[in-house]
Amino acid sequence: MKNVTITLDQQTAAWIRVQAAKLNMSVSRFVGELLHKQMTDAQTYNESMQRFFSEKPLDFEWVDGHRPKREELYDRPVLRRY
Repeated sequence: MKNVTITLDQQTAAWIRVQAAKLNMSVSRFVGELLHKQMTDAQTYNESMQRFFSEKPLDFEWVDGHRPKREELYDRPVLRRY
């Protein structure tokens, strides 16, 4: 483990002491766990994005070789009365 010194304003320091006490932790451990969670979330997100962008784009087979227009997709006789 590596020791790090951080500087907090009074309000933030009071808040973090209360939050750590609620979880029965030291402030040091609480901050360490917050930072570790942030790090793993960022890593998971980056890995997911890399997987997403490494996949081949979807290849839609369009009717008659063209994409349908909005009107074609939403043209429903049930919605027309006249």
